[in-house]
Amino acid sequence: MSIRKNTWDLGGHYDLTKSGQNGYFGNERTLFTWGRNNNGQLGQNNRNQYQSPVQVPGTTWNSIASHQDYSCLASKTDGTLWSWGYNYAGILGQNNTTNYSSPVQIPGNTWSSTLAGYRHSLATKTDGTLWAWGFNNKGQLGHNNITNYSSPVQIPGNTWSSISRSTNNTEHSLATKTDGTLWAWGANYVGMLGQNTVTTFNTGVSSPVQIPGNTWSSISSGSGHSLATKTDGTLWGWGSGSNGGLGQNNTTQYSSPVQIPGNTWSSISGGGSFTLATKTDGTLWSWGYNGKGPLGQNNTTQYSSPVQIPGTTWSSVNAGSSHALASKTDGTLWSWGYNSFGQLGQSNLTSYSSPVQIPGTIWSPGSTGSLFSTAIKIV
Repeated sequence: MSIRKNTWDLGGHYDLTKSGQNGYFGNERTLFTWGRNNNGQLGQNNRNQYQSPVQVPGTTWNSIASHQDYSCLASKTDGTLWSWGYNYAGILGQNNTTNYSSPVQIPGNTWSSTLAGYRHSLATKTDGTLWAWGFNNKGQLGHNNITNYSSPVQIPGNTWSSISRSTNNTEHSLATKTDGTLWAWGANYVGMLGQNTVTTFNTGVSSPVQIPGNTWSSISSGSGHSLATKTDGTLWGWGSGSNGGLGQNNTTQYSSPVQIPGNTWSSISGGGSFTLATKTDGTLWSWGYNGKGPLGQNNTTQYSSPVQIPGTTWSSVNAGSSHALASKTDGTLWSWGYNSFGQLGQSNLTSYSSPVQIPGTIWSPGSTGSLFSTAIKIV
């Protein structure tokens, strides 16, 4: 993905700190938020709702991850990690349960990637270690217990690579290691851990367990379903098939990975019982739940197999509970779906079932929370 000057970064998992390398430019990285703000999740030192992007103070933001439960985690280019918003069970990592409407720092300065799940948080450090904190009722923190932690606690190992969290109220986590293996833990009542087994609704797996294979590449978790690509470009899904979110032309539940047709898949994002994914040819595809139009098909029809969203220059995607953000290769940013709190950034509360551009010169994707959105601007 080529990010150009005056571009927006959807904030998820790109390290764009090296000016001029691989097509990346710009040293000033400003963070913008919009949508619902009932717990201060927009970082504006207030709880006002905004229907258009508003800036969070600072110019060195590196990545942003949005909790589905009204809070944010964000890293800066100096390796520091910051949090704000709702602090249920200590998900902000401040060793307390106090809500904050402005960014507060989590100790340390070697943080790398961050992920915000449903009431729990994950983050890696530059030494390859993985840390988790927050709500832990089903073992989603990977600490071999169900104890809540309001400060980061390390998950064993130092070769962790990418991480992913569940959306909505499904408490599970996914992570890859540098050797291409894929690991999962937490809730497993619809098979979202890929172990060919299920647990009861009130229990889970509290330590990482391996999903077979060692060629896993990118990962994403939705509402009860999990997704991952392999290095050969194939895409796989497992867990809840509710509303067709696994792309199998059915609504069947699978507790082991099943392949979604095709071998040129690129970026993926699981949302609230729906999925978005790009292919290497720049096309964008969607399937699953489509109430309020998060599939971008200009309708609210549910699809259980991939259907294309018009265009061939899509770059990256981010699916929320019922709305979506996506960038194009020209840096423009687009949104669609549910818009009850202005989370589409259109200066209105109108829901759209087809992509609409968010005003601005050149954008790129960001992170979607529950009824709010974020993005980083590179100047």
